[in-house]
Amino acid sequence: MFEGKRLLVTGGSGSFGTAIVNRLLNTDIAEIRIFSRDEKKQEDMRLKYNNEKLKFYIGDVRDFDSIRDALHGVDYVFHAAALKQVPSCEFYPMEAVRTNILGAENVMNAALVNKVKMVVVLSTDKAVYPINAMGISKAMMERLMVAKARAVGDNSTVFCGTRYGNVMGSRGSVIPLFIRQIEDQKPLTVTDPQMTRFLMSLDSAVDLVLFAFQNARPGDIYVKKAPAATIADIAEAIKALLQANSDIKIIGTRHGEKLYETLLTREELTNAEDCGDYFRIIPDARSLNYSKYFTEGELKVSGNEDYNSHNAERLTCQQITELLSEEHYVRELLRLGSIHEAHSDHRSRGIHREEPAGRRTENAGRQYSDVQS
Repeated sequence: MFEGKRLLVTGGSGSFGTAIVNRLLNTDIAEIRIFSRDEKKQEDMRLKYNNEKLKFYIGDVRDFDSIRDALHGVDYVFHAAALKQVPSCEFYPMEAVRTNILGAENVMNAALVNKVKMVVVLSTDKAVYPINAMGISKAMMERLMVAKARAVGDNSTVFCGTRYGNVMGSRGSVIPLFIRQIEDQKPLTVTDPQMTRFLMSLDSAVDLVLFAFQNARPGDIYVKKAPAATIADIAEAIKALLQANSDIKIIGTRHGEKLYETLLTREELTNAEDCGDYFRIIPDARSLNYSKYFTEGELKVSGNEDYNSHNAERLTCQQITELLSEEHYVRELLRLGSIHEAHSDHRSRGIHREEPAGRRTENAGRQYSDVQS
């Protein structure tokens, strides 16, 4: 589907960009352009792949001129550039606005100028019922995409999106954090053991974007169905997989964290199309008719639940262990055996909890860094 085509990935030197390069570089695609601010990561990619199909563009989505020039001659865009760290966006919300909202607007406008055929914007579960600045900025990005798709119609660039939660092994994911803490013989720092998260691999994230690319109509947002797990079980699964006896230290819920991830609201789920492994969120095509927004309703919405990590398929510790063992970075650690050696003489330890008296203490786990890939 990319034969002879040029693809540009914004934020392409990150986890998602690397996964896309791994998937597509050895196909018959003509060119993959990596657009990002990080010259060091770009140089690392250049040396690693050493492939003429891979082109590098230093620039910032905040700068319209830089993204406009980089899109010259491009057929498709995957827009992954974003500020993703929840705490950073809380302290500097205007930076989230400039990158996640205005930057996305620049990418879409530059795509129109260059007559790009399709733009897929990558969003996050935190855009659903947002409670932090990062989620709010991503929710606005989604609305911008839908509005842009509505404005240009079917006769120009197709704008569509994807939405997914935390990606295993990506920058900011809890799993590499737990692994580092085990390597350093430190306790696994967790917040609420009953928190749940969807479990999605980078390959699944790429599959989602490619599915949207193949099937989307203007304004569509696609969500991949995924299993979920409590953070308690994730922590225990990692300990079992790496044969570690680390303590688990409960530190309490941090500012801006949610108890569970939501990928579709009940309103979206009411009108969503079930595509097997995916949901298609159909854009609201109503005109600006105020009666439809303020005086008319839908009874079926009231009977729906959201699609979230509390009511999704729940994995057991054993299933999580099996899923993690399929991840490349975990297999590499096991192959090197560094963690096994570090813990071969480590004493068996229990769970140390720092929590108020009377709080429930029967489980352990949960995420230190609540961020999207």
